[in-house]
Amino acid sequence: MGLTAQLAGIIRNTSFESLGAEDVFTAKRLIADGIAVAVAGSQEQAPRMFAEHVREQGGSELCPVWGFGFKTSPVAAAYANAVSMHVLDFEPMSRPSTHAVSPTVPVAFALALRDGLDGRELLTACAKGFEMQGRLLAAVDHRRESSRFHAPGVVGPIGAAVVAAHLLGLDEERLNYALAIAASRSGALRANIGHGVKCTHCGNAAAAGLEAALLAKRGLTANTDILAHPDGFVAAFFPKGIDRDMLLGYGKPFRFSDPGMAIKFYPSKYPTHFAISAALEARKTIADPALINAVNLVTPAMPDVDRPAPVSGLEGKFSFQYAAACALLDGKVGIASFHDQRRFRGDMKSMLRRMKVSVDPSLPTTFHQMQVSIEVTLHDGTVHRASCKRPPGFWGAPLDIVQHREKVHDCLTTRLDAVRVGRVTELLESLETLPAAGVRELSLLLG
Repeated sequence: MGLTAQLAGIIRNTSFESLGAEDVFTAKRLIADGIAVAVAGSQEQAPRMFAEHVREQGGSELCPVWGFGFKTSPVAAAYANAVSMHVLDFEPMSRPSTHAVSPTVPVAFALALRDGLDGRELLTACAKGFEMQGRLLAAVDHRRESSRFHAPGVVGPIGAAVVAAHLLGLDEERLNYALAIAASRSGALRANIGHGVKCTHCGNAAAAGLEAALLAKRGLTANTDILAHPDGFVAAFFPKGIDRDMLLGYGKPFRFSDPGMAIKFYPSKYPTHFAISAALEARKTIADPALINAVNLVTPAMPDVDRPAPVSGLEGKFSFQYAAACALLDGKVGIASFHDQRRFRGDMKSMLRRMKVSVDPSLPTTFHQMQVSIEVTLHDGTVHRASCKRPPGFWGAPLDIVQHREKVHDCLTTRLDAVRVGRVTELLESLETLPAAGVRELSLLLG
């Protein structure tokens, strides 16, 4: 039996009973985080643009496009909702790093609503999809130095296919085909990080994975050992090969629980969280940012995050300099920090001219080992220093549930009134016990 077929058998035999109480709790928090972030993200320019595009294409009116008041086909709805979930770069971060929530949760909600499925099956499907992406990346060399691709576009379609296959009840053979079909739809380019199209990397992954499972259910075939074939998935994206034992350890334990996912409390690329946290710490001892003369950030070698003059607020999400400048100027970093209105204010233009990145090649570039330090020099020569190795919500750290519920609440209130926020929160907190009617109510409230 080939590697892909062995993996398909393990995935097929994974059920709700395979999940421990901590797995259920964690998966539920991750789903709530993704949903809340998608609601907030739906007011951004790219999701509005994409929602208009989806509406123009038409399609069966089965599944809501969250925040836009219309329904479309399951594939189109999953695509649009995944775009909203990723646009803010605010959803959880796996280890190794990928955005495993955005390509999967919208697929689960689309199929659960279409087919009248309950919250227990929805949560199980998401858990299996999270694990697929985390497990696959853990089994290959996906360091930024060794891959030219953006991870959600590579492993996201396969994770989405696993979600859909569970909810569609695919047998082992059809699941194998779904994985192989999804693998042929993988890929996303790092050059588009910092540009509007990046959010569609997760949208495309969600749609591609869902469609792969739907086509496999209809009988479409593909190479049954797509992972290990000499011209297959691993050879194309991860030429150093794959650790078969790591891959086939699927669910032992579930990687979304151990080592877990990092919960983001700033809506930006994860390396900037280290700069933000250090800058906020330094800011506590600075009476007025107008007193700042120069700022030096000591970072690992991450050229894609060294952006001294981002051309937009959006690109600022991927800039050490801009993210730290927001923290120093405002004493906080939120969704509005990365809008053009903030980027082009006079104080920001002035502060960016004072920001410097000094690369320390000895610092690791892997997120769970990296560090960013800041040195802020005032006009009077006083120097304030701080560093960060573990931003809020870091992998393995106990999640501050109160803080996380505040994040979910704050994101939901960007689009929903108080009554709907309360009901959505209540439904999300009891997701694994919701009947199909509860899942339907939750989906329609989001729409």
